[in-house]
Amino acid sequence: MVTYIIKRVLYMAMVLFIVVSITFFMIHSVPGDPLTSSVMNLPDEVRDNYYARYGLDKPLFEQYLRFWKLLFTEGSLGESIKYPGRMVEEFILKYAGISARLGIISVVLGFSVGTVFGILAAIFKNRWPDYAVMLTAIAGVTIPVFVLAAVFQYFFTVKLQWFPTTGWGTVKHMILPIACMCLSPIATYARYMRSSALDVLGQDYILTAESKGVSSFNVVKRHVLRNSILPSITLLGPSVASVFTGSFVIESMFAIPGLGTYFIRAINERDFTMVLGMNLFYCLLYIASLLLVDILYVFIDPRIRLATSKERRKKAHAE
Repeated sequence: MVTYIIKRVLYMAMVLFIVVSITFFMIHSVPGDPLTSSVMNLPDEVRDNYYARYGLDKPLFEQYLRFWKLLFTEGSLGESIKYPGRMVEEFILKYAGISARLGIISVVLGFSVGTVFGILAAIFKNRWPDYAVMLTAIAGVTIPVFVLAAVFQYFFTVKLQWFPTTGWGTVKHMILPIACMCLSPIATYARYMRSSALDVLGQDYILTAESKGVSSFNVVKRHVLRNSILPSITLLGPSVASVFTGSFVIESMFAIPGLGTYFIRAINERDFTMVLGMNLFYCLLYIASLLLVDILYVFIDPRIRLATSKERRKKAHAE
């Protein structure tokens, strides 16, 4: 396990380097620069000082090396171009918590409710609970999140006036955004759990447990849930990363001061250092969540660990 983790960490570092490098050269390939509109009316000496401050007066490859040098020597992602005096890591530390609070609740609810719905749909196959779950899954997959957010805002804020339309700070501000973000995960996990649970319910050991008089609840708890949840766990890794990346639209529509809002602004304003630093953070979060899921496999299903040990013994015997 330790060797496997070390290998994966090395792969993660390589992927992170490649993704950040591609992002750097792509964003710099767009014509113009983020300072043109801000300093065009300033004297030449002042304008040159601004460009030198952010290293934009240097050749592109020198700017690239400057980014990595700053990261490894000072542990900094650089200063925001559009917010002078504020470092990118300050934005991440300050606003990531809001996106995390919003996203983690959505992922937990989506995973929990979707898992329960999927198992119920499998148990009551071709009956009304199954049809209700599948209808919810289809709706969750086909309805865009911005359409759902607009509908919720119209009915629950304009018509009924139950919740505030925009803003952040109270529980009421969280309900509609979380409801919008929950529907897609619920639909996805329900579909995967239904398919996986149907396969497990048809296995011989399920029939054996039922013939021994094991209650339906214990059959589901001890056998169906544990053996059918692996596909959903696989999806959980990307879902954790989407805690930050998937809330861009919701944060914009509900005016939530989360990390996604500032990332969209950075892209529109071509704030090079902000885009690069946040992209590095998102990429690190994503690949780390995938590693965590792979480790969870071993604890959820011991057969994975057993299979790995057998392969190692076979390889040693062959040598």
